[in-house]
Amino acid sequence: QVQLVESGGGLVQAGGSLRVSCAASGSIFRLIDMAWYRQAPGKQRELVARITRGGSTVYSDSVKGRFTISRDNAKNTVYLQMNSLKPEDTAVYYCNADYPITSWGQGTQVTVSS
Repeated sequence: QVQLVESGGGLVQAGGSLRVSCAASGSIFRLIDMAWYRQAPGKQRELVARITRGGSTVYSDSVKGRFTISRDNAKNTVYLQMNSLKPEDTAVYYCNADYPITSWGQGTQVTVSS
């Protein structure tokens, strides 16, 4: 089991930037595909971005060109750099270990004011 701890959420004005981080426990982080999800009030949790153990990335259409997912295997950490933030990006952002094991972090709140 991998434990995930998110950090870096907060309040930012529209057009601003924020980076959230997810630190993973254990020694197999480099072998795990990782992802960021988000869940806004009253909405289903949705995939934001995913990065494979090889570094390939996938983004949802709503964040493509604005968000960047990256990983530092030496630090057991995955990042989500969020630029040009919009009020509709407001959500709880969850870190996810996707494959070959599954685990979720506790979430970090990101609020974008207009």
